[in-house]
This record gives sequence, C-alpha cells and structure tokens, in this order.
Amino acid sequence: MKKRNIIFYAALAVFIMPAIISCDSREKLYIYNWTYYTPDSVILQFEEEFNVRVVYDEFTSNEDMYAKLLTSTRKGIFGSLTRLFGRQYDVVFPSKDFVPLMIQQGMLEQIDHSKIPNLKNIDPLLLERITYDPRMNYSVPYFYGAGGVIVNTARVPNYEESWSIFAREDLRRHMTMLDDMREVMGGALAYLGYSVNTHKSAEINAARDLINNYWKPNLVKFDAEAFAKGYANGDYWVVHGFPEAIYEEIIELPLMEHTVFFIPQEGGPSYIDNMVILKGSNNIDLAHEFINFIHRPEIYAEFVDEFGLPATVNVPARQYKTGFSFYSEEDLQLTELVDYLGPALDLYSDAWFNSIRAGD
Repeated sequence: MKKRNIIFYAALAVFIMPAIISCDSREKLYIYNWTYYTPDSVILQFEEEFNVRVVYDEFTSNEDMYAKLLTSTRKGIFGSLTRLFGRQYDVVFPSKDFVPLMIQQGMLEQIDHSKIPNLKNIDPLLLERITYDPRMNYSVPYFYGAGGVIVNTARVPNYEESWSIFAREDLRRHMTMLDDMREVMGGALAYLGYSVNTHKSAEINAARDLINNYWKPNLVKFDAEAFAKGYANGDYWVVHGFPEAIYEEIIELPLMEHTVFFIPQEGGPSYIDNMVILKGSNNIDLAHEFINFIHRPEIYAEFVDEFGLPATVNVPARQYKTGFSFYSEEDLQLTELVDYLGPALDLYSDAWFNSIRAGD
C-alpha cells in the first residue's frame, strides 16, 4: 500500500510541480491553433497590451484537433483527468467544415458581439458564404484561403499548373502531399471534374483510385508537419501544402527566388478557418478581447504580411498591407469551399484511412 501511495504522489507531482515552479502571475489565455498561423509579434503585442500570458499550442489537422478536444469533454474518470491535467483551451481555430460539428456537440460558447466591435471589419461578401454560422453566433472568420502546390523551379523548370504533377514518375521520391483527407481527396476530386464535397460513392472511389494508383507511388510520404522544412533543405522539390509554412522556412534562403506557388488550374478545396471560444473557457472575456484584437486592421495586416497571404477576411486591413501575397482573392475563385459532409464523411474516411493511408 505504501508503495502505491509513493507512486501516486510521484505521478501527481509531475503534473503539479510545473505550476508551483512557475512564478508568472499574469492571467493566461490558452490558444490551440494551426502551425504557422499567428505571428509571434502579434502574440507579444497582445500580451503586452493586456498584461497577460498566451499559452500557444499547435495542431496539424482538424481531425487531430477535434479528437483531442472531444477527449477533454468525455464523461467519467478519463475525461476528468484530461481536464485536470491537460489544457483547458480558450480560443481554437477550426475550419469551416468542423464548426457545425462542434456546435452540434455543444463544444462552443456563444459569441458576444458587443465585446467584439471589430466584427464590422469582416468582409460582408464573405459572410454571405458562411452558411454554417452566418450570424457569427459561435464563430468568427479568421482567414479564407487555399492550399496548393509549391515547386522548386531550379529542380523542376518545366511543369503544368495542374494536380497531374503528382503523377510524374520523373519526380518520384521528390514530392509530398499533405496528410489531410479533405485536402488530398479534394484535389483528386477537382482534377476529375467533381465537387470537393461530393456525396457520390462512385466519385469518391474514383478519387481514391487516382491517388492510390497514380499519385501515391511517386510520393515520399503524406506530410502535414515537416513538408516545409523538407522543402527548405532540398529533400523535396514539389510539395502540396500551404504557402505560409513554406514562406516561414525559406524567406531568408536563396531558394526563395526559385519557389513558385500555384492553385491548380482544375481548382481544389479552399477553407475558412475560424476563431471559436470553447465551452468551459476560464477566460471568456479575454478570449473575446483576443478575437477583437486580431481584427484590428493593422494587426490583421501584420498577420497576413508575415505569411505572404492576402487580406481575405478583413476589408480595412487591405489598406495597411504592404507585403506580397502568394495568391490573390481572385485566384480563390478557382476553388470550392470545403463543406461539412454529414453522413458522407464515412465514405471519405473509408477511402482515406482504410485504403489510401492503410499500412503507412
């Protein structure tokens, strides 16, 4: 019995000691966001202005984010331990197709518009496309954008701006695609002339077969975490990914002048990422302050300039923007917004997890 008590208290100390050791008495805001998505300079400014500390964790896919948050809401001893010793996040950045799911699951606090006056800066044309939460009751748009293809033109001087680049056997073992079901399957569906949100099993299976038979054999791997670093160090010549991740890795390298980003001519998936406040947040007022801070025009311009992105969501920020963009708002017209799939999600999951990613 004594031995069990020693083990218990030793384990408890592992969780409690960091809190005891920390002498930072500032209020804390816990953020769970995509990698390469909010500049350090923006976080620092928020911390200084509001005299708080931001604790910033990252995820690489909506699926991983959702699974982690769902675990923390489980009932019983496992869920209780997760909430006690894990992060209780305040602001999270899910994509458009996951917001309805999180609303249905009761995972989100309602947004108090009176605490976010900068909502007036959000593009009204974009709000017309936000069918999942048109009145921003539970979510506030952060960025409207798309992934695409990044090419090292020093290694690949001749190419078409098409998804077909991943079928090129001469580039075998020098290419990666995102480890992201909707992004990869959306690209295949668009290439075949189908909607990225199709519910038709024949079209989903055709996309699966295209990826398995023609794209996957040429890839080093599916990678949503290190593709930018691999591209920067020359391991990969063609990558499917987000330009902001590449930009952060190569901005000071000669490779920058040999890098091209394109949205394939066949189109592909686009996304709206959102800021939401998790149910049970310990800092609801501060969470509202953070969302309002992000949508200050000069702050939003700093965000998009940092990553080479257009100011797609915040209209007055376009006047403050000074840097270049990998693509424009007009380029996004090629794309189709990813929607919540409902029951059809099972068809995509079967194709992705039980076929394309099986055995990897």
